[in-house]
This record gives sequence, C-alpha cells and structure tokens, in this order.
Amino acid sequence: MLIRVRTNVGLWRVDNLDESSSDIQSILDGIARTRPHVEYETPMSTDPACKCHLDPNRPLAEQGLRHGSMVHCRVDPSTTADATAQQKAAEGGEEGEAKGAGEQKNEGWSESSSNMKRIIGKDGTIKLVHAEGGEGPSVDRGWRKGMLPLRDMKMSWTLQEFMDMDNQFTFKIQRQEESWVGKGGVSLDTDSANDFQGYLRRFNFQRNRFGFLYGRFVDEEVDEKDKPKKMDDRAAEPPKNQKVIVEAIYEPPQEADPDAAEGFRVLDDDDEETVENLASMLGLRRVGWIFGHPPREEGFQLSAAEVIMAAELQLEAAGGVEQTPFVTVKVTVGDDGNVSFEAFQVSRQCMEMVAEEALQVGPNPGFCGVSDTFTAIQEGKNSKTVENNFFLTVVPIVQHASETFVSQFPRPNRDHDDRTQSHEEMKRQLSKSGSAGWTFVDLLSDFNLLLYLCKFLDAATDMPKICESVVNRDVPLDDGYKIIITSMAGMDGSY
Repeated sequence: MLIRVRTNVGLWRVDNLDESSSDIQSILDGIARTRPHVEYETPMSTDPACKCHLDPNRPLAEQGLRHGSMVHCRVDPSTTADATAQQKAAEGGEEGEAKGAGEQKNEGWSESSSNMKRIIGKDGTIKLVHAEGGEGPSVDRGWRKGMLPLRDMKMSWTLQEFMDMDNQFTFKIQRQEESWVGKGGVSLDTDSANDFQGYLRRFNFQRNRFGFLYGRFVDEEVDEKDKPKKMDDRAAEPPKNQKVIVEAIYEPPQEADPDAAEGFRVLDDDDEETVENLASMLGLRRVGWIFGHPPREEGFQLSAAEVIMAAELQLEAAGGVEQTPFVTVKVTVGDDGNVSFEAFQVSRQCMEMVAEEALQVGPNPGFCGVSDTFTAIQEGKNSKTVENNFFLTVVPIVQHASETFVSQFPRPNRDHDDRTQSHEEMKRQLSKSGSAGWTFVDLLSDFNLLLYLCKFLDAATDMPKICESVVNRDVPLDDGYKIIITSMAGMDGSY
C-alpha cells in the first residue's frame, strides 16, 4: 500500500505498507528511512489544516486509509534533509578535495546536483536541506531514474522478481469508457451556477477560477439487467447508481496567476473547517469542484494541471484509488458568447498514476508528461506523454432550482466584485421576508449567508439549531435567533 504525505515542504511517498496492519508509526518509520531527523510540528491528520488527527494506535485501514490516500502534517523545514542526498554531497566534497578544484568542478557533486539547498533555521544558523523536485547524484546508477540501484535493494534477483517489480512502474494506457456517476449525471443549482459564471464574465472569461461543489449523492433505481454479475465467485464492483445534486458553490481564497499551470494559486483557507462543519449540519458534503477558464480550441477539454488536480480531489474524496461519484465541472464561453457547462471524471488509471506521482505537467498543456521513473505504454509503444482526453469520462449535466436553498448572498474571497459580504447585505436579503412569497427562513437558507453568520454565532450551539430549521421546515426557527439575526442586520419591524 502507498500513502502520500502532504507537508509544508512538499509531497512525500511512503510505500510497501501493509494494508491490514500498518499504522501511523509505519508511516513515520518509512519517512525516517530517507529523512531520519524530521521534527513534526503537527500529528498526522486527514485534513490540510491538521486538525483532524489520526489515531496512532489504530491500523490505517480502520481509519479509512487505502492505497493512494493522502495524510497531512507540518514539519520543521530545517530538519527534512534527505540522508541519501547528504551522504552523496559529502562524498562529492571528499572526492573534490582529493582531485583538486578543477576536477571537483567537473566530477564532484555540486550542491544543486545533489538535491540540496541552504536555508536559515529557526536558531539563525544556515543548514543544508533536501530540495524537493531536484535530482540526486545516484539517479544515473538507479535501475530507474530516481530509484536505487538493484544491488542496493538486494544482492541477487530472479527474472520473475525483477519483472514483478518492474511492472509496478509500468502503465498500459487504456480508456475508461464510463464514469462512476449514474444516468442522472450531475445537476447544478441554477442560481449558484449563474452567479459563478457571472463573476467570470466580469473578466471576459480571461481569469481562471475554481470553487468546491456542495450537495448530495443520491441513489438511483437500478434495473435488474444493469446490476453487475459476479464472476469466478469474486465480488462485483458496486453498481453505478448515484447521481450528484449540487446545492451550493464555495469559492476558497485564491489569486489569479496566469503563470501558474492551473491559472490560479490556492491560498490558505482559515474557514475550511467551518465550511465543512456547516455543510455537514445542512446535510451536504463536497461532491465535486468547478473551474472556469478562457476559451480553448475545439477538443481541448482539461489541461494537464486540471487533470492532475481532478485526480487529487477524487483520491481525497474516495480515500484512495477507489470508485467515487466526485465530479469535475468546467465552465467557459464559446465564440458565439454563449456559456457552456461540462462535467467529467478522470479514470481509475489516472487516479493510480497521480497517486504514484507518475504524471507531470509538461510544456504542452493538452498532454500529461510521464515521470522518468515510470513507463507508459500507449498503443503498444512507450510514450513520454499521454493525451489528457484518454483519462476523461463524460458525465451528463443538467440544472435544477433548489427546493431548500437560495443563492443570493455575496460570495467570500472575491476581488473586484460589486458586492461584498456585510451586515448591510444581510439586511438587503432578509428584508424581502413577507413579500413575493418569501419567508424569513427561505431567505436565511443561503449557504454563503449561513457561512457569514458563523463568524458571529456559536458554531457548536447556535448554528446547529438554525441549520435544523433550514433543512426541516417543520422545525420552526426560535424567535430568539430571529431577534439576534435581525438585530445584526439592523432590521426594524416585522419579519
């Protein structure tokens, strides 16, 4: 089993774990083999904010971790030096001293080639640490680029042992014909979708932007003939019987960046945990993500960076390389000025390759590059790139008007918008109560308005009661909360 560890200094892989017995200590031991001096600032956690800590006394499988799952932690950057790289750097220095300065330049390992960099530690000292993404001096001796030489792993090999190991680094590229979403596909709340594309129109769709989709996975009726059959007494895959209902869109902090592969930079989100808790109280969950981009040539659907990001999010949603209805929705404008929404999933093979870090962003955005450590075989031939469309499956997409939620309150984390979240905007929205058929709870049932209220009301005692009245209209909203909310909004009179 492979587990990916996302840290503040990069992504690390820990492999050769046992799915049934490995625990957190097994991950720490795997990291220590190459980085023996790492000092952890937070425990291993399931969330990027490192607040949902994993239990060190339970096996990984019992905590929902599977092959390809990602865990998070924060470390002291000055303690993350790669022991192998340090050793080679030292050997290079000794060799240089023996051969002279002129030969050292040509034959010794330089600081950059040994995958090291200098940083200033917390105590003010200058330290040599591992630089993520570089290449160490042992690369050329490895049986694959970035891997140890065969003799460093084991003194003798049988042909079958070598073939079995080599096959772990070889992918035969195949299309996945169908997505894991049911026939109903994904249904977007019309007002939420219109607001998202309306903001993109403000910049003539020349800005890339993304958001997370919150809603529900809904079971569909499955015909008997569509149910998968068992073969050779093995359990069949679960039936494809879920459609995706999107009720709200949350746009996390981000900055438009034309030089970034995705077209934006994701910023730290102090509200991440609050958003997830609010969604849970409303009976919602993260069911996908949406992004907007400038017009592209016909047939160019997702860039390499977008394919990899979609795979990362599917892996996170599924807890590893597993089936999931999590969707990717893209929105752009055509030459005729009409806006289009399209939905996709990436294939299981794409998820596997991203989990193994086999895919990279290359110079051509229409193709994913294949890491030199891995081999991709396409149509019987080795290939250094894979066309992005090979990894995509199409998901039907429709729209609906939510029966529970409205989408009128300004969105957070936007710049150059003509409306921002404020008490005045609360008053503007809630003052419609009693007119055009609106009730106070109808207008309060806005995901982004409720998120704004979380800044002022107690998330543990107040918000669950308010959300209960939003989700179940048979539960009346307590008059005390009406008074508090209307007072915050500066509203007078009846509501």
